[in-house]
Amino acid sequence: MGILNVTPDSFSDGGRYGQRDAALRHAESMVLAGATLIDVGGESTRPGALRVSPAEELERVAPVVEAIAAELDVIISVDTSTPAVIRESARLGAGLINDVRSLRRDGALEAAADSGLPVCLMHMRGEPGTMQQSPEYADVLSEVRDFLAQRIAVCAAAGIAAERIILDPGFGFAKALEHNLSLFKRLESLLDLGRPLLVGVSRKSMIGGVLGHEVGERLFGSLALAALAVTKGAHILRVHDVAETVDVVRMIAAVEAAE
Repeated sequence: MGILNVTPDSFSDGGRYGQRDAALRHAESMVLAGATLIDVGGESTRPGALRVSPAEELERVAPVVEAIAAELDVIISVDTSTPAVIRESARLGAGLINDVRSLRRDGALEAAADSGLPVCLMHMRGEPGTMQQSPEYADVLSEVRDFLAQRIAVCAAAGIAAERIILDPGFGFAKALEHNLSLFKRLESLLDLGRPLLVGVSRKSMIGGVLGHEVGERLFGSLALAALAVTKGAHILRVHDVAETVDVVRMIAAVEAAE
C-alpha cells in the first residue's frame, strides 16, 4: 500500500502532493513500482495534528480519488474518518476505507456500512492532537486486541461483516516507543482475531527512537520492520518507499516458495 498524502502537514511528505496532477503522478509511480493499493489521505494524523473541516478534507481527497480511478488500475484506499468523505470516495471509485479512528466519528459507522466497502480498523486512543501525551498500558497487546475485537463486534451489529474488515495495530498512535516495540514483537498474536493485518511503520518515530535518525534517514529501519512484519503474518504494508519494500517482499516470497 503506497502512501499518498494530499495534506500540507503530514510528518514525512506534507505539501508535496497537494495538487491533483502531482498526486496522480506520484500514485502512478508507486503503481509502476509495485503498489497494489494507494492510500489517499486528506487529514493529517501525525502526533499533534489538528482536525480539518469535512469540506476541506473532501476538497483535497475527491479530485485525487476520481483521477486515480479514471487513470490507474489499482485499489484506492481512502484514509479518512469523515462520513462525507467516506460516502463520496465510495461513489468516485474507492475500494477501501482506512480509518485510524475505527469508525468512531459520528456517522462514520453508518457511512461505511452503506458504502459496502471493506474497512480497515485501527487502534488509537484519543485524537492525534493529544494521543502522545504520556500513553500508558498495563499490557499493550491485550488492550489493542480487546479494542479491535470490540470494534469488530460493533461493525457486525451495524451490518459490516467480518469478511469486510482489516485490522491495524496502530503503531505510533497513542503509544510510546516501548509500547510499539512490545506490540511489534508479539504482532502475530493479533492473527487470532481472524482478520488480515495492515502494518504501517514507514519512517515513523519508533525507528527514529531506536536508530536516532531523522525522518528522511529511516529507509533501512523501515525495510527491516517491513521484513519482520511479513514474517509475523502481516498482509498489507503501508509504506512511503514502494519499490524498496516490494523488493523485500518479493525476496521473502521467493525464499518461502523454494523447495
